[in-house]
Order: sequence, then structure tokens, then C-alpha cells
Amino acid sequence: METLYRRPLPGDAIAFSSPEGRKVFAEALTAGGLDGYFPLAEQFHTQADPSFCGLGSLVVALNALGIDPGRLWKGPWRWFAEDLLDCCVPLAEVQKRGLDIDELSCLARCNGADVEIVRADAANLAAWRSAVATASRGETVVIASYDRAAMGQTGSGHFSPIGGYHAARDMALVLDVARFKYPAHWVSVERLWRAMHPLDAVTGRARGFMVLRRRERGILLGFSLQCEGESWQALERRLKLVVRELETSVDLASLARAAVPLTLHVELRTPSVGAHREALAAARAAVREVAAYDAIVDVVGPERGEAVTLLLLALADLLSPEQRALVGAVMGAGCDDPALVAELANLRAQLTALAEVTTSEASCAP
Repeated sequence: METLYRRPLPGDAIAFSSPEGRKVFAEALTAGGLDGYFPLAEQFHTQADPSFCGLGSLVVALNALGIDPGRLWKGPWRWFAEDLLDCCVPLAEVQKRGLDIDELSCLARCNGADVEIVRADAANLAAWRSAVATASRGETVVIASYDRAAMGQTGSGHFSPIGGYHAARDMALVLDVARFKYPAHWVSVERLWRAMHPLDAVTGRARGFMVLRRRERGILLGFSLQCEGESWQALERRLKLVVRELETSVDLASLARAAVPLTLHVELRTPSVGAHREALAAARAAVREVAAYDAIVDVVGPERGEAVTLLLLALADLLSPEQRALVGAVMGAGCDDPALVAELANLRAQLTALAEVTTSEASCAP
């Protein structure tokens, strides 16, 4: 079997550490196009598996944004690593097929980031250039999802963070997380934009880019959605069935029963941070103070009461205005506790990301 050690960059890319690459870097630094580079460079690492380009890019982004995962990594330390990013798709599945941009967005949202997905066929070059420029000022982090072949490289779908922008040359700094294959490099902003347009052969949709910001309301401290023995697609279908069932429910009992199938996929985490454990305890206490909680327990049992109550409150945003009003009316008061509000905001973000997925297959190839 042939073994490989890196590949040469195509002729229109400038290697980061080359004399020309250093010159471009110095010019961009002087022009203010590298303010966002330094937080990324502090956290940069090589993806741990050939299929982990999405996970590797997200680890760099989350750590650069200064988000505390609230969970132990190793020993007493809390830090994002690829093996912590398991709340949307099992790591074994990611290793087999990679991730698509919707799945990566879900992972980002349930780990403390606000995310905007922009598909290449739904925006224009000016919007992409503006996003790169904003990230270069350190205001956001941008992860590009592009087709390697369209960049003159080997492979297909790939994710990498964008580390800087040289406005005069209109070049972006691609911090390639597959450093075993290609080094970081400068490339034309337009060339990278065009490489987002080829349709993913499996999803049938164009790739694009993600704009990430730190979410002030924090991470999912306690309740998180997990695939738990099912594929991402199967969980997506289950969610849509639950939403349809909720849309036809007419009272609290039918609403509660409709939410039960999703409770199998609601994981209760145990935060490693004392303050986070206290916040989670406060949120769980607030759940039990929701006006409808006792009635929900009567329908689904005490072991599912908390999860069903949370799901009904979090799923309301996916319902029609009329059904949302019904859920609000039957759930009653007691949903304004700050700890509960924060927990619900994060669970809603994860459910919304899952609901927006249309299909999920491989989009990262070595």
C-alpha cells in the first residue's frame, strides 16, 4: 500500500510559510486583515482522522471563540476536543462518512456558538467577501465548506477555518486542518467561493460557509439531544413525526404523549463545573415548578416528566402559531426562571438545527 506525506499545492495557491506567503501575511497584517488570525492560530491543530475535517475545524473555532465546554476533557481540564463533539452525530458515524454543513452547524449550536449557514447558491461573491473581511477583524469565525477538486486539489468535500484576508490582493488564508495533506495557504477569495458551488453528490445541494459567534447565553449544561443508536437521518425523521403529531394534539395529555418518543434521545449531562452543576440543578427545579409539570407526570410517568416538559416548551417554536398558542396555554406559568430559560434556549437551538436538515451524508473526504 502506498503511503503519503503531503501533496503539492496547486499553482494558484501560496503556501503560508513560503517567502511569498510570508510577504502576503506581512502585508495583510499591516492592513488589519489578520486580527482574527491570532485566536485561531493559538488553537490550531490537525484533524485527528481523515474524516474529521468538520470536527477539527469546529474544535479550532470553539476554542478560538473562548467557549467553555463545561465538561471534563481529561483530568481536571475542560477543553474542546473532537471526542467531545458527539451530541448530534455519533463519532463512529462521523469517522465512516464525515459530516455535512447542517450537522456541523448543529454541533456548533449545541456547544455554545450562534451559527449562520450561507450556501453558495443562495448568496453572492460580495456577501462571501464581506464575511471573510468581518472574520479577519476578529468579530466572527468563518468555516468554509468547499470542494477540493474545484480548488485543483485531490479529494472532494472539505472544511477549514479562514484565518485572514488580504484585501488588496483579494486573497483568503485557508487554515487547512488536514495539515498532513496540504499546508495553510493563501488563495483567491473568488476561487474559494467558486469551489463552494459544486453540488454535493449525495445531498444534491451546494456547499457554503458558516459564520460563528460566541453565544452569550452559554452551552447546553444539562439536557442535550443524542442520536443514541439511530442515524442522524432517522432522528430527523422522528422529530418531524413528533412535530406532526403535536400539530394535531388538542390537549395536554395528547401533547405529552406525542413528545414521549423523543425522550429516548434526550441525554442529561453531568457538568464538571460547580457553577454549571448549580445552574442545572436550578433549571431542573424550575422545570418541576412549571404549572403543567404534575399533570405531565400523571400522563408519562415521573422518569419522563422533566424531559417531556422541556421538549414541549422547546418544540413550540417549530409549531404553527395556533398550536404554539395552545402549548403556551396548557403549559401555564413558571417558564421564566433564568436557569430554565437558558437551558431551553440551547435545546431549542439544537432542535431547530435538526429540523432544518434535509439529508445528511458524507461531505468530508481525505
